[in-house]
Amino acid sequence: MSTGLTTLLVLGAVSWVFKSAGPLSLGGDRELPPLIERLALLLPVPLLAAMVATSTVISDRAFAIDARLVGLAVAAVALWRKAPFVVVVILAAVATALTRLAA
Repeated sequence: MSTGLTTLLVLGAVSWVFKSAGPLSLGGDRELPPLIERLALLLPVPLLAAMVATSTVISDRAFAIDARLVGLAVAAVALWRKAPFVVVVILAAVATALTRLAA
């Protein structure tokens, strides 16, 4: 077996163990402590925002202000106006493409 395949299988197994540890240890009718439950509900939003911000303004380990920022701004306005998610994605892609075309 190649090193890459072995690494992939080991990482997959370790990931599965970590993901299943919580439900297996809390199985049954046990509830999460209130603080942990509140944190679990609040964490996805800032984590997603951090991933979007990082992928928008970082390129090759350096800040890059380019067409992606225009797409993000258009997406933010579309979300603010409560557009459907598919429309938000299409508007952001079109804005990014047009900005790249104009540059």
